[in-house]
Amino acid sequence: MIKIATVFNIELEFVTSDLPRRVVAYLVDLTILSLYFLTVKSLLYGPTTDLDDIRRKMGLDILVISLPMLLYSLICEVMMHGQSIGKRLLDIRVISLDGKEPTIGQFLMRWIFRAFEWPFFFGYTFFSVDYLYFYLFITGFLATGVVLPILLTPRNQRLGDLAAGTVVVKTRSNLSVDDTLYRSIEEKNYQARFPAVLQLSDRDINTILRVLKNFEKTGKTATCDKLKEKIKSVLHIDTDMEAVPFLKALISDYNFLASKKS
Repeated sequence: MIKIATVFNIELEFVTSDLPRRVVAYLVDLTILSLYFLTVKSLLYGPTTDLDDIRRKMGLDILVISLPMLLYSLICEVMMHGQSIGKRLLDIRVISLDGKEPTIGQFLMRWIFRAFEWPFFFGYTFFSVDYLYFYLFITGFLATGVVLPILLTPRNQRLGDLAAGTVVVKTRSNLSVDDTLYRSIEEKNYQARFPAVLQLSDRDINTILRVLKNFEKTGKTATCDKLKEKIKSVLHIDTDMEAVPFLKALISDYNFLASKKS
C-alpha cells in the first residue's frame, strides 16, 4: 500500500501490484512478442531458411520484427495510459509517484531500463526461428535482475521505476458510473447551494469521490471532516452541514453547474 497526497493534503491509497501478477503480465506480453516473432518470420522466410536469404532480408527483418518488438512496451504504455496488453489483462497500471499519469519522459526512462530484460535486439535477426527458444531462456535468466528489485524495494519497484519515479499499482476492474464524476440530478427545480464549487478542478472532484468511497467502505468520517474543513477554507463557504452530506452536495452542485455551463 502506498499513499499519495492530493492538492487538499488528503492522502489517497494505492495498492502496489504483487510480484506474481506482474510476472503473469510479463509472460502475456512475452507470449504476444513470441507469436509475433514466429508469424512474421514465417511470412518472411517460409518453412526453410538459409543464411543468404537472411542476409538479403536483414534490413526488412530489422524493420518489421526487431523495431516493433523493441518498442512494444514503450508504445503500449504511452498509448494505453500506463498499460501493456499484459498489464491490462491483469488489471495493473504504471502511475507516477505523484498519482498522475507518467510523462513521456518517465515512460521513456522505464523503457531504457528494459534493455537487459528483453534480448530481442538486432542480433537475433542473424539466426533462424529455432533460436527463439534460446532467447526465451536468456530472457528468463535476465529476469532475475527485474525480480530482485521488486522484492527488495518498499513499493515493489523495478530499476526502471526507481529511475523514472513511477510505480505499478492495481486498478479496479469493476468500474461503474458511480466511479466517475457524473451524478444525475433528479430534482426538476434543482438549486445549487454552493456555486463556488466550480472553482474546483475535475481532479479535486475526483478526490472528493474517492474520500466518499472510502467512507462507504469503512464508515469512518475523519477524512471527510478534514476534507470538509479544507474545502470550506479554500472556497470561503460557511455551512453547518455534516461532512458527508456536504461533500455529496458539492458533487451534485458541480454536476448541475458544469452541465449548465457546457
